Amino acid sequence: MEFYWYDVLGALGTTTIIVTYVLLQLEGVRSEQVAYSLLNALGAALILTSLYFSFNLAAFLVEFFWLLISLFGIGKYMIRSGEKGV
Repeated sequence: MEFYWYDVLGALGTTTIIVTYVLLQLEGVRSEQVAYSLLNALGAALILTSLYFSFNLAAFLVEFFWLLISLFGIGKYMIRSGEKGV
């Protein structure tokens, strides 16, 4: 089995998402924090990058929506932060 640079990115993305979930369960990060959504978005983006080179429809759909939902969470955080500053 060959291991390409984009496989490394995919593995880093998977690791990022798993570590983020472990941190959530250990209460090291809360789902309301922007860090939670940022880490999830980063992980999904890295996996999507690897899928560009080695496509899998099912994995693409999961990661696409994972990224979309994470970006929604980041946007929600930004709106909340802006309201508090007013």
